[in-house]
Amino acid sequence: MESDLSLEFLRVVEQAAIACAHTMGQGDAHAADMAAVEAMREVLDTVPIDGTIVIGEGERDEAPMLFIGEKVGMAHQPAGNGRKFDAVDIAVDPLEGTNLCATGAPSAIAVLCAADAGDLLHAPDIYMDKLVVGPTAKHVVDLDAPVRENLRAIARSLGRQMDDIVVVVLNRPRHAQLIKDIRACGARIQLIEDGDLSAAIAAAVSGSGVHAVMGIGGAPEGVLTAAAMRCLNGEIFARLVINKPEDEERCKAMGIKDVKRVYRAADLAKGDNIIFAATGVTDGTLMKGVRFFGDGIRTSSLVMQTNPHRIRFIDGIQVYPGPSVRIRF
Repeated sequence: MESDLSLEFLRVVEQAAIACAHTMGQGDAHAADMAAVEAMREVLDTVPIDGTIVIGEGERDEAPMLFIGEKVGMAHQPAGNGRKFDAVDIAVDPLEGTNLCATGAPSAIAVLCAADAGDLLHAPDIYMDKLVVGPTAKHVVDLDAPVRENLRAIARSLGRQMDDIVVVVLNRPRHAQLIKDIRACGARIQLIEDGDLSAAIAAAVSGSGVHAVMGIGGAPEGVLTAAAMRCLNGEIFARLVINKPEDEERCKAMGIKDVKRVYRAADLAKGDNIIFAATGVTDGTLMKGVRFFGDGIRTSSLVMQTNPHRIRFIDGIQVYPGPSVRIRF
């Protein structure tokens, strides 16, 4: 996979973010998601790749576009002229935080990751137990260790007191005991309603004010998180949560034989060529949301890759054609 594809994928997430930002605060999560999906698919088909969606909006019968197994990229368009392009697997979340966008709440993003064909886990749309930490703590924690031990290890690795540590947890009834255990240790908790991927990225960035993410969230988001961790030198520890026999059957159908396995970032997003791109839809810790002004649109994005290893925060300004364009900062 060519490294300069990173800027091609930047175009994809930028346009998805802009499309759904037009619906921000209108209270319609479905409309926001569909706007992002349609824009993302349209731009993906202009990228010079032979792409396959391995994590998308769902199964083909449920998702009209960006379904699992869908082919995208110029290789599948007349503009490709029958040329041969790199085979690329793609995981997308056109709008992570649909409810956040619908209500105008922080941290909604448009995101995708890409890797050479076969290098992204085909994660079923079930739950995954996750522990995400930054570079300094990735060798001292364990998914199966007690919460207190992990938090002590994180605090020691950062040279901080326990009450300095901030853990992000999804605000769900299933996390009641986890929340009690964290508070009993004296650590602080940031409860979020949606968007554990954004929080996971923040946990791996020094100075974000977030030191770990704990709890159960979506498995597809776990693969996207793993791609980000590969680029940021952080780590995710994760295990699929099997709640019913159908979950195990679905895992096996997607080629997952050991449903009790603890995955790390390099297991979920392996290989040497990982690209991760995200654009803010609403304001978040690391990226601002889409801003519309009289002469154009301003976006804030994060684009990362492993080969060459590069992390870029990009402010983009798209101007409308006109005789007198004024750029505002």
